[in-house]
Amino acid sequence: MPVSAMPESGHPESPGQLSPSPRARMTPRSVLLWTAVAIAGAIGWGVLALARGEKISAVWLLVAALGSYAIGYRFYSRFITRRVLRPDDRRATPAERLEDGVDFQPTDRRVLLGHHFAAIAGAGPLVGPVLAAQMGYLPGTLWIVAGVIFAGAVQDMVVLFLSMRRDGKSLGQMAREEIGKAGGAAALIAVFAIMIILLGVLALVVVNALAHSPWGTFSVAMTIPIALFMGFWLHMLRPGRVIETSLIGVALLLLAIIGGSWIQESSLADTFTLSPTILVFCLVGYGFVASVLPVWMLLAPRDYLSTFMKIGTIALLAVGVIVAAPVLHAPSVSGFASSGTGPVFAGSLFPFLFITIACGALSGFHALVASGTTPKLIQKESQVRLIGYGAMLMESFVAIMALIAAATLEPGLYYAMNAPAALLGTTAESASHAVAGLGFTITPDQLTAAAKAVEEQTLIARSGGAPTLAVGMSEIFSRVFGGTAMKAFWYHFAIMFEALFILTTVDAGTRVGRFMLQDMLGNVWKPIGRVNWKPGIWLCSALVVTAWGYFLYTGATDPLGGINQLFPLFGIANQLLAAIALTVCTTVLVKSGRLRWAWVTGIPLAWVVAITFSAGWQKIFSDDPRVGFFAQRSKYVDGIDAGQVLPPAKTLEEMHTVVTNSTVDGVLIALFLLLVAVVIANAAVVCARAVRSAAPLPTTEAPYVESRIEEPGSRHAEEPAVVGAGS
Repeated sequence: MPVSAMPESGHPESPGQLSPSPRARMTPRSVLLWTAVAIAGAIGWGVLALARGEKISAVWLLVAALGSYAIGYRFYSRFITRRVLRPDDRRATPAERLEDGVDFQPTDRRVLLGHHFAAIAGAGPLVGPVLAAQMGYLPGTLWIVAGVIFAGAVQDMVVLFLSMRRDGKSLGQMAREEIGKAGGAAALIAVFAIMIILLGVLALVVVNALAHSPWGTFSVAMTIPIALFMGFWLHMLRPGRVIETSLIGVALLLLAIIGGSWIQESSLADTFTLSPTILVFCLVGYGFVASVLPVWMLLAPRDYLSTFMKIGTIALLAVGVIVAAPVLHAPSVSGFASSGTGPVFAGSLFPFLFITIACGALSGFHALVASGTTPKLIQKESQVRLIGYGAMLMESFVAIMALIAAATLEPGLYYAMNAPAALLGTTAESASHAVAGLGFTITPDQLTAAAKAVEEQTLIARSGGAPTLAVGMSEIFSRVFGGTAMKAFWYHFAIMFEALFILTTVDAGTRVGRFMLQDMLGNVWKPIGRVNWKPGIWLCSALVVTAWGYFLYTGATDPLGGINQLFPLFGIANQLLAAIALTVCTTVLVKSGRLRWAWVTGIPLAWVVAITFSAGWQKIFSDDPRVGFFAQRSKYVDGIDAGQVLPPAKTLEEMHTVVTNSTVDGVLIALFLLLVAVVIANAAVVCARAVRSAAPLPTTEAPYVESRIEEPGSRHAEEPAVVGAGS
């Protein structure tokens, strides 16, 4: 048998290993339906591509994206599932074989879809597209839609499938076992270090969103007891009653949101008005508890509950776009795309647009979740498509809505909110003058009125993307629901929504970090690698929350310290994780006899390596202080020698801190690039050996075990369709 025809297990007799299923014939009705979807999407793209200076409706952007998502899920994800992965529902998943009631638990696919989506959808799809709107709406839209269909959703689905076939092993451990000791060690170190940075950054966004916000703090806090109630209700009191539990949970969530608005205006407001420091300790404690409790008790139901609010709010925003039909005030492609001198972030379109927009298009963090909690919960192999590919499309839609919210704002207001404070100054007059220098117009009165409309003292230099998204959402919502009198309500609702959106990635991420640390330490001492050994669970959970909690606490108390010091690494580090994940995927495909299909993950791998290494090279060697870490270091060293204080520093002591931060960031990015290069080089050697070998190389896929779970509506891989396929 030729190598390209061998099953993943390495021998054709492997039980349960099925050949690709025959193609299902499409009926005339389905042909007409998908033709109409394709035409609608093509018209949307045509309008976006052919617009030359005139304002166009945001509805066309929505149509183009939704049409593309539908085609991508129906055809491309189905092709990968049937031809490349070949799931088999007769095969028991780790959730069934290793069920322990803590980490391994067969979970209803609807609940698991909600958990997986909530775990992957953090700050990225909300903030990245808002910042990237600096380069115009078209580049970001193209990357978000094409990136998710051909790269991001593919990565998530394939990593989930491979981890599921390997007892839910973490990404770093799969790299060690499938690539080799050198590449595996490099992957383990890089993945865990980057993971801590990502968790610290995500937690900092939550702290900034909830600090001094009684409405947000109360509403988010109430999701914890509601989730516990849902967990016990679904697991013990009314097993299997997912719809019933969902209705109760949604009702309680709506009460929590309404109650938060009431709390903010009541005498209890001070009780729920917490400082950043207090919120840090609350987050660390919550992260530890969520990591050690059984997954059915808190993590899965809370993420599932959060998904209702996330999807509900985004769907409501989509309805608002359709009804209000706001125009896109941002240009299709701005001058900053080529000049690289944008005030929001420095660097040209390639590669920095693809670094700024990660979640929503392609994100390495997702591979950690897809090889963390989700593969330990999935009931049937065919559900990989719905959960892995489908959840990523949902997140991409969130990113598109965030881009629309930013692109429908007047450019003057957008840059007044997102340009650095050093450029804008502190007054409406200085900000208006600075924005005019960028080529856009907004008067001081307009800036003051915009802040007053959302009951904020000022909107000047509210960088980071989150406030801009909240203003954009309030503009769209208020046109359809309540008018200008409701703009402030929708703004504060959006801020609370963003905090809830992001928090779910912190709790799931901490649990994933615990799995990774257990896998790493298990290579040294076997007992700690057992995910059901309680001392190992507690110890590793404590170490993970201590690591990101330290950086978070320091960052919350020092504007230039802690996680703030590592924040500039966030985008590139996240995409380097994607490079590692796609390297593992491609290597396993080649080793397991799927050489002919290795392009499915190999092409996205080549792309992400090109953008991350290009961006990393510029961050290390660029002589522009706004881009290069070491160039920035030299600039501040010269400033210190001259006795100058340069922003964002306010004292000479802070100037020294900036020098230290720039040096650390430059060294770390070089180290991460080196580690990823080692992983890729080791993988290339393994792939070359596999291609030359007469027999397939062994993989670490778990042995076949017959499944005893009969899920209603599930189908075996040899049938014409799999779950969610739909002809």
